[in-house]
Amino acid sequence: MKLINKTLILSAFAAVLLSSCGGSAILSTPIANIDNTPIKETELTLAEKQNWGHLDLVTDTIPGMSVDKAYSEIIKGKKGKTIIVAVIDSGIDINHEDLNGVLWTNKKEIPGNGIDDDKNGYVDDIHGWNFLGDGYDEQLEYIRLVGSGNTSAPRYQEALAKYEEDYKSALSGKERYDQIYQKVSEAHDALTKHFNSEEYTPEQVNAIETDNTELAEAVKSAKFFYANGMTSLVESKKQIKGGVEYFTDQVNFNLNKDFNGRVTGDNPNDFNDKPGYGNGNVIPVKKSESHGTHVAGIIAAERNNGLGANGVANNVELMSVRAVPNGDEYDKDIAKAIRYAVDNGAKVINGSFGKSFSPHAQWVRDAIRYASDNDVIFVHAAGNDGKDVDTEPNFPDDNVDFVEISNTYIRVGALAPEYGTNILAGFSNYGKQNVDVFAPGAKIYSTTPENEYDTKGGTSMAAPAVAGVAALVWSQYPKLTAAQVKQIIMDSGLAVPSKVIVGGDAKDIRPFSEVSKSKKMVNTYNALIMASQLSK
Repeated sequence: MKLINKTLILSAFAAVLLSSCGGSAILSTPIANIDNTPIKETELTLAEKQNWGHLDLVTDTIPGMSVDKAYSEIIKGKKGKTIIVAVIDSGIDINHEDLNGVLWTNKKEIPGNGIDDDKNGYVDDIHGWNFLGDGYDEQLEYIRLVGSGNTSAPRYQEALAKYEEDYKSALSGKERYDQIYQKVSEAHDALTKHFNSEEYTPEQVNAIETDNTELAEAVKSAKFFYANGMTSLVESKKQIKGGVEYFTDQVNFNLNKDFNGRVTGDNPNDFNDKPGYGNGNVIPVKKSESHGTHVAGIIAAERNNGLGANGVANNVELMSVRAVPNGDEYDKDIAKAIRYAVDNGAKVINGSFGKSFSPHAQWVRDAIRYASDNDVIFVHAAGNDGKDVDTEPNFPDDNVDFVEISNTYIRVGALAPEYGTNILAGFSNYGKQNVDVFAPGAKIYSTTPENEYDTKGGTSMAAPAVAGVAALVWSQYPKLTAAQVKQIIMDSGLAVPSKVIVGGDAKDIRPFSEVSKSKKMVNTYNALIMASQLSK
């Protein structure tokens, strides 16, 4: 096993607080020096893979957020105050076995009577609101700009050039994946017929000797897939089908300048048009619309109930706000979703979405400021383009030319489960000014619709991890302000003093201190200790 010959140092602010623990209920401070801690060199076990974001760098030699350590050594069964967390996303499967016990319910609304009982402007909003109605597929924002034909609009020429390049690439990708999918399907069908079973091993395939042309071609194809890291044609089909669906959606919907997926009857370019549009059905419209359910589980899947996943927070109510389609979200929907969450009691809002074009960015910034003014934290995913968001546009944001309009907005980059130069997820955006912290985001196991579980990766997974930490800290120390909770999360993290690969480019190696504002990865254990001191 390798050894870390490094020191993790808490910020000066954290050190002052932690050194004064004295007679508090917390008996020890975080371990800051791990020079002789062995780092895992072998592959993670299944249990570690499914829970790595909760593990501890010192105890488990995995760069998680020390969630389990915080529960066993600090929380020890204390529930704290219930915190409402709004998930602005693609909807949540509110019937999921690991989520149905942690839902926010609007007790002022009578289900199914068609009346806005609480006079909040939304009829029958029992567990949240759906700003998309029955909609699902949508264009990307820059495609809407191209489709508008408004050549005088800001960034129109940039959008047009990008469309021409991306649409051509999507067509090529679709054609390539269609061909590969046909190839693997034909091979699998032939081998299934030969073995009279869909289950067969690479060794069995390699042992086939045949004069049958069709079977020989199937063996040749299977060997090609095996040589490229696949161990099962069934799994190969599943992965390749995902590629087919991705490029098909791009060609038919996301990059189709003539497509219009809006079904709510309002004008998305008029903020005040048709108040209360949408409906109260916050469940995804199809099983594959799993993003929001996965995010919700990361925050608050019921802990230690014998089911598939554990959330970070142990005393929250999840408010589902459906506003993110299969494509780019509308600025109007996001701005109204944030305001809905704030007005209906959410203290933490998770936003695992983003885009590079935003025609009404100010509407969303105003909503983010509204959240801040009302003592609400907004946690936002940094994005998955492997880019520097200090120089590349990424929306929504909380600043204009680096002048922030909110002190409760947290932008989160993603970590991978490997300490060292590869700790930054290759897809994650970064930024010394515009990304606040990093948290586990690659290969995260969580809930998906219809009582299922799956592993997904993205800054979309890192943001809810931080939202969960914010809710947990606030639950335990409810006298803190939203701004204080944000600052605790940023100041109490673990600094990584080594250089890391940035944007997945092995030639781009920088100090970890240059990829985020805090220069740290989030640590739940440290955050709770700092919160205990600050709340006195």
